[in-house]
Amino acid sequence: MSEALSYRDEQLLRKRFPDPDDYAEAYRKIAEGEPLAYVLGEWYFYDEVYTVSPACLIPRPETEHLVEKLITSLPHGGIFADLCTGSGCIAISVLAHRPDLTAIAIDLSEDALRLAQQNAVRNGVADRIDFRHADVLSGTALAEVRYDAIVSNPPYIATAVIDTLDSGVRREPHMALDGGEDGLSFYRILLTAYPKNLKNDGFLLMEIGYDQGDSLRSMGCTVTKDYSGHDRVAYYRPTERNAL
Repeated sequence: MSEALSYRDEQLLRKRFPDPDDYAEAYRKIAEGEPLAYVLGEWYFYDEVYTVSPACLIPRPETEHLVEKLITSLPHGGIFADLCTGSGCIAISVLAHRPDLTAIAIDLSEDALRLAQQNAVRNGVADRIDFRHADVLSGTALAEVRYDAIVSNPPYIATAVIDTLDSGVRREPHMALDGGEDGLSFYRILLTAYPKNLKNDGFLLMEIGYDQGDSLRSMGCTVTKDYSGHDRVAYYRPTERNAL
């Protein structure tokens, strides 16, 4: 077993590639810096399994906080929008646990949208989610429709920081990482252009970087921490600026 792989990760790799030659080739890719999830072609998130590729970010446990909040907070029969959907993991996992809900999911990457559509089928929610190609930064991605919630895990890495990230992270799509000069470009748009798309009691829910809590608080959000104690989720309700 290589130092590059944990015991769990090695077992996942051996299960996916039982043939010794296939395993050796997969191991070579990981040794060269390709993320394990991309080599496996799938990854686990919440209670679901997602097909992944370099077209999308790899789903991470921190993002499950958004799923948990939506599952418990959305009204019966509600509709929500997932902006910068990537693999679709947020919207799809919410729908998988709330069969009364519907959603739309938006991304600028057509490759990511195709992957998200596959994941919706794979996880049995394709009939309750509508995928759309649009630019969230335009401020008009949601037209005039109103939602019970808008959720987003947007790009939030400052442009200059991307080249300093771990080599595996740098292999993920840069358009899904790059949050502009200070990493806050998407939050400014989300908080100024999209509240008009919320119903009267609707709310915005956004994943943020561990060091962005104070910035989001200054924008009127409530910020909560992940299980590691880092600022991770920003919550904004235009009509009620209080805690989650």
